[in-house]
Amino acid sequence: MKLGIVGLPNVGKSTLFNAITSAGAEAANYPFCTIDPNVGMVTVPDKRLEWLRDVHQPKKFTPAVIEFVDIAGLVKGASKGEGLGNKFLSNIRSTDAIVHVVRCFEDSNITHVEGSTDPLRDIEIINLELVMADIEMVERRIDKAEKSAKGDKKFLKEAEVFKGLLEHLNEGKLARTYDCAPDEAELIATSDLLTLKKTIYAANLGEDEVSSPESSRHFMAVKELADKEGSLVLPICAKLEADIAELEDEEEKQMFMEELGIAESGLDRLIQCSYSLLGLISFLTAGSDECRAWTIKKGTKAPQAAGKIHTDFERGFIRAEVISFENMQECQTMANARAKGMVRSEGKEYVMQDGDIVNFLFNV
Repeated sequence: MKLGIVGLPNVGKSTLFNAITSAGAEAANYPFCTIDPNVGMVTVPDKRLEWLRDVHQPKKFTPAVIEFVDIAGLVKGASKGEGLGNKFLSNIRSTDAIVHVVRCFEDSNITHVEGSTDPLRDIEIINLELVMADIEMVERRIDKAEKSAKGDKKFLKEAEVFKGLLEHLNEGKLARTYDCAPDEAELIATSDLLTLKKTIYAANLGEDEVSSPESSRHFMAVKELADKEGSLVLPICAKLEADIAELEDEEEKQMFMEELGIAESGLDRLIQCSYSLLGLISFLTAGSDECRAWTIKKGTKAPQAAGKIHTDFERGFIRAEVISFENMQECQTMANARAKGMVRSEGKEYVMQDGDIVNFLFNV
């Protein structure tokens, strides 16, 4: 999974990126501190996988991984090439989802590129630039479909669908809020539109607000907006996350978070948010060679999940031996689980569940 961290300059974007990835990207009090995107890889914490590792003592331990890309701060006119506009837009296009960092704290010592704290205005600036870039792309798609329709009438429908979307975008609305028939939505999904990408608004709060975000009018305004467009909002304090990241001792980290009234780190909550937003789950494979987590979409059937490991597994799929993590933990060993009849044999129509521990049988 690849997440793009975006936001106006000086909203705490790079501070948050550094805290969650410990990548050491430069964070400073001036616009365009980030020019080329910084990339950080983080492992997805999974206590189930850690338990399997402790049981099996494998040669290799492979958690799921998320790639975070800290993309240069955006300004008005980016869609027309202002600031680092075109570079910004091409970087964001390659991500699976957007983490949009929004400044919700007041601090006269930290310059705001627009001169004041107003998260809804900031969100509108970025969204409008993304919409304008999408308008350009949709116009090109319509033009191409109309030219193709001269030789094949099926392209007339495509042109019609994208014209409807163009009207929606011209009103300043996001592609992901466009209400259309399922077959039209499928067609629109074939275009690489920026405002189709699912979004988490990371509301960057002051240190005194993060334990009770509901007390922040700025946070509540962002939450209301996110609810309307089907996005998620994550209350977070980039400054505190940076302080937490500096602590190497896990016990000290836990104590510090408890004092602040924070149950989980921002990274853990951001990962949970991302999985939820994109409809992802993990299944696990375990043995003396390797314990590994595999990320798949909710609703994936067993053969396609097997294909994540190797294409041969999907091609020659026979069946899957499956046990839930809870049952495995209760039995302690696979031999005990088999003896108790807790290992199920599942066929091609089995829909994978989060935390399934699986052994795929195949023949090629």
